[in-house]
Amino acid sequence: MRILKKIKTSFKQKLPFVAYRKPNSENVLSFFQNEDSLCYVDDFTESGFIFTPFDDNEKSILIPSSKSEFIKEKIELSEEILSTLKSENSSVEKENHIRLVKKAILEINKSRFKKVVVSRKEKIELSSLEITQIFKNLLVKYPTAMVSVWYHPKVGLWFGATPETLLKSENNKFETMSLAGTQVFQKDTESSSAQSINPVWKSKELEEQQLVTDFIKTQLNGISSSLKIEKRETIKTANLLHLRTRISGEILSEKESLKLLIKALHPTPAVCGLPREAAKQFILNNENYNRKFYTGFLGELNIDEKSELFVNLRCMEISNKTANIYVGGGITKDSNPEKEWSETVAKSNTMKQVL
Repeated sequence: MRILKKIKTSFKQKLPFVAYRKPNSENVLSFFQNEDSLCYVDDFTESGFIFTPFDDNEKSILIPSSKSEFIKEKIELSEEILSTLKSENSSVEKENHIRLVKKAILEINKSRFKKVVVSRKEKIELSSLEITQIFKNLLVKYPTAMVSVWYHPKVGLWFGATPETLLKSENNKFETMSLAGTQVFQKDTESSSAQSINPVWKSKELEEQQLVTDFIKTQLNGISSSLKIEKRETIKTANLLHLRTRISGEILSEKESLKLLIKALHPTPAVCGLPREAAKQFILNNENYNRKFYTGFLGELNIDEKSELFVNLRCMEISNKTANIYVGGGITKDSNPEKEWSETVAKSNTMKQVL
C-alpha cells in the first residue's frame, strides 16, 4: 500500500498531493508534488490534477504532472468500521437554512431566477485525524463515486466522494451529465440491486433536473455538434438517489476546446441555478459563508491527452481537527423549506459515517 504510506509522509512533510479513485474502478491514482509551490491553471493547456473553486472568478489550482510523482495501484479494502456519528444540528442552523430557502422561493416567485442551489456548512469536532482511514472509508462507502483526498499546505485538506461528472474530453469528443434531484434510498425487500431501483419522483425533482438538462443543451448548442441526450435514469450513491441524463457530443473547434467547454458548463445549474449569473449573485450575497471548493470541480487535466473532471459534491474540508461538511440542494418554486432542510441532513449524515 505504497500510496497510503506516501499520503502519511507527504502530509507530515507538508507537501501537496492528491489520491483518487474514479467511479467503478479498482485502481487508486495519485500525484505527489515534490515541492510546495502553489501552481495555478492559466489556459487549461496544462497537465496535472486541477482543483477549482465554485466562484469561477477565482483561480484553479494545479498539482502539475511535471513536478509530481505519479503512483497507480490497487488498494485491498476490507469493510472498514464505519462510524454512526450523527451530530445534532442546532435549532439556529435549521432556522437559518429554512429562512434562506424561503428567501430563495420568494425571489423565484418574483421571477429573479427559476432555480437556485443554496447550501450550508456543518462543523464536526474530531477527537483525532486519521487521513488514510477516512480515505479508505470513503473508498468502501462510495464505489460508484469519484473519491478523493486532496492536500496543499497553503490551501488545506479536502475529502470528497462525488457522483457527478462535469466533463470527459478526448480530442474533440466530450461527455457530460445533468444531475439533480435527491431522495433517500429505500431498500427493496426483494432485491437490493441497482437494477431494482424504481423510485417515484415528484414534479419538483423532475422539473429541477430538466432545467439542468435544458441549460446544458443550450450552452453546448453553439460550440458543439452531434449532441446526443440520453434517456433520464435514476442512480444510487451510498444511501441517496439522484436523477441523471448523460449528454455527449463533439466540439466544433479543437482550438481552446477544453477552455470553451468548461466555461460553458461551470458552474452548472445543479450547483448554482438558472439563470446562472442571477443565481450565483444570490448565493454570494445570501449564503453568508464561503463555499471555497465545494461545488467547484476537480480531476485530471490533459493526462495522456484526456481530461476527466468531476463536480466537487459530497465533500468536506478538515482544519485543526474540525471537519467542515458542505451540503446543499436545488430550490424551485415548488420547494418545501422543511424538506429541503431534511435533505441537507441526509446528505451530511452520509459523510459523517466515514469520520
